[in-house]
Amino acid sequence: MSDLTRALKRLLVGRAIRSDRLGETLLPKRIALPVFASDALSSVAYAPDEIFLTLAIAGGTMVALHSWQIGLGVVFVMVVVVMSYRQNVHAYPSGGGDYEVATVNLGPRAGVTVASALLVDYVLTVAVSVSSGVQNAAAALPFVRGHEVWVALGLVALLTTINLRGVRESGTAFAIPTYAFMIGILGMTIWGNVRAATGTLPQAPSAGFELRPEPGYELLTGVAFMFLMLRAFSSGCAALTGVEAISNGVPAFKPPKSRNAATTLVMMGTISVVMLMSIISLARRTGVQFAENPATQLYRDGVPVGPSYVQETIIGQLATTVFDGFPLGVAFIAICTGIILILAANTAFSGFPVLASVLAKDGFLPRQLSQRGDRLAFSNGILILAGAAMLLIFVYDAEVTQLIQLYIVGVFVSFTLSQIGMVRHWNRRLDEENDPKERARMMRSRVVNVVGATMSGVVLLVVLATKFVRGAGFAIAAMIVLFFIMLAIDKHYRRVSEELELSPDARTERALPSHVHAVVLVSKLHKPTTRALAYARACRPSVLEAVSVAVDQERSDELIAEWDALQVPVPLKLLDSPYREITRPVTDYVRSIRSSNPRDVVTVYVPEYVVGHWWEHILHNQSALRLKAALLFTPGVMVVSVPWQLRSSEGVEDRYIGATGAPETVHGPGGGQA
Repeated sequence: MSDLTRALKRLLVGRAIRSDRLGETLLPKRIALPVFASDALSSVAYAPDEIFLTLAIAGGTMVALHSWQIGLGVVFVMVVVVMSYRQNVHAYPSGGGDYEVATVNLGPRAGVTVASALLVDYVLTVAVSVSSGVQNAAAALPFVRGHEVWVALGLVALLTTINLRGVRESGTAFAIPTYAFMIGILGMTIWGNVRAATGTLPQAPSAGFELRPEPGYELLTGVAFMFLMLRAFSSGCAALTGVEAISNGVPAFKPPKSRNAATTLVMMGTISVVMLMSIISLARRTGVQFAENPATQLYRDGVPVGPSYVQETIIGQLATTVFDGFPLGVAFIAICTGIILILAANTAFSGFPVLASVLAKDGFLPRQLSQRGDRLAFSNGILILAGAAMLLIFVYDAEVTQLIQLYIVGVFVSFTLSQIGMVRHWNRRLDEENDPKERARMMRSRVVNVVGATMSGVVLLVVLATKFVRGAGFAIAAMIVLFFIMLAIDKHYRRVSEELELSPDARTERALPSHVHAVVLVSKLHKPTTRALAYARACRPSVLEAVSVAVDQERSDELIAEWDALQVPVPLKLLDSPYREITRPVTDYVRSIRSSNPRDVVTVYVPEYVVGHWWEHILHNQSALRLKAALLFTPGVMVVSVPWQLRSSEGVEDRYIGATGAPETVHGPGGGQA
């Protein structure tokens, strides 16, 4: 890492934090609420729209009669899910959330199913939230129109940078706009109800329109009516996305972790429910008309409004109505709504890396995802989430109408399996508990989880039935692919662990080799070679010899003459190479030593010099690197690099402090410099 890159990293991310300061990054409830609940709270900005849009297919009467019923159905599910997750955070506070509950109580495959669903849903949360925020911003900022994809990608990059600075700093940065959104929506609904009570609340600008049903939906009865109601209900259940994030983020809370997480969960659920029903109620009072195809469904004086009509969101229409004559209030609601839609992605940035770290520790994802970065955040998980979300935004052109169809399937898969797992958890605990009071408490908790599992399962079936062909099938396919990838990773780690495990008596692993046959690779007699020879002699092997590949007879003759003239106390052997190869003659020779003496160990010393500039790497080939790579796959062979640092490499080691990788090998064993 160059000085410029390191300085840029420190500017964007900040200085590294010591591991013993992890406790300072833990979140109090006032910061945890905007960090983990921004997704659920932001759902209020579009869940009412989804309900109204779906019901509007059958006309304005359908919206007026049944929107509040759909809202109450969503509220009921929200209350049950929140109560259920309170059980989760108390029973499993380690941060595994739904994954841990399902794994412990239903088995590893159920846990991996939940994890794959949640990981996919977190990626979709970022893509949907940012795209929605950008599209809302495009309505107020004309320069964004036509550049939504690049603006969305830039915002994801910005969120990534903020989260790389640490959970506490990202929470502090997002707290103000999140609380401003809550204050704005609650303030608007309170003021609207006050005006309604005093008879001063005007009708919405769209209230004078007639909302007609789409062709074929004029008269719905029986199965068709129920299917539309279920579809509207499944769309409204988007308000539940993000509820699970708190159970996955319990370790980020200040002690007492479980109690603080449970309290934050109740706060989030209460605020979401109040905001959702207040918006639906106020929209009905003000006569808001909201259609999926406003140009053909909305009529003014018996004539369609046409494509020139610009339909605002429900919150936008309510703000214009409630704050008529007060443009500052309208602007405040618009700005806060746009910001909260973008910040909703932060819930995924908080949940995805923690869940990925738990999966990595269990061996279902690469181990690197379990390591914290400079700022004690799970940096690798944050970067993977950002990359996947950016890819979705690019592929779907930041179109919310397409991305939203992939949404909420995963979260209800995790809800359902988690609650089933909690039922089994209480069944097991009841078998072990004899205290009557404790048993009574557990039985009440089990009832809550039974209801939660039933409701989540029903909603999942409804979502699958109503959204599968509209795009949810792609999300399910992604979950299936991720499921098998994680199983394959786990299988690999298990196989490697079995191979590396010591035998019961470990005698074979402790047995010393009969002899050590040392081979020093030589291209020419210079300082790196003499250092390698000296080091090899200091190791006192049983047999020591120098080996060079004769790719050029004239240069080989010069090497022999110089070797004899300096009286090097190590025998030199030349390997014939009629096709001017270097790697094959050396590996064949080393294998011949091993085959002749299977109990011996062959140690190959590779002299090399280290350069400090990127352009110097271009001027030298990688023959020795290929040779070392080949030798590493040869059983019973140890490869030792003996570096010689050139002047250009002075100070370069400072760049690699804290970085991975090794100096490049740039010197080969035959034919001069490599």
